[in-house]
Amino acid sequence: MKRGNLPIALYLLLVFASGAVVGALGYRIYKPPTASSNAPISPEEARRQYLHEMQTRAGLNDDQLQRLSAILDETRTRFHASRDEHNAEVKRIGEQQRAKVRAILTADQLPKVEELWRERDQRAKQNAR
Repeated sequence: MKRGNLPIALYLLLVFASGAVVGALGYRIYKPPTASSNAPISPEEARRQYLHEMQTRAGLNDDQLQRLSAILDETRTRFHASRDEHNAEVKRIGEQQRAKVRAILTADQLPKVEELWRERDQRAKQNAR
């Protein structure tokens, strides 16, 4: 190499090395999510993690953990009851709508619409799973 090419080669090496360092640091700071980190956890596991975090970060004692567990049980029961009431009300409204639609249909249209509703209900059940 000529003497003038040596500084250019060193600058290129420096730019390459600094890019590698910045890339490594960036990867270390921001790790891309993996499939396992996005996997849903069970409600029991989420509860266990929450109780553990409350114990370690807030310093709860055993009595407080038991009381917190009772609070979580009560809250879960209330949420389930509220959801069940909501679902029942939604079902009642849907049945009222279908009854009103049936009232405006002719005898020829009614079997076709009933079949349409059966298909839609079946798809909804499959999508819910």
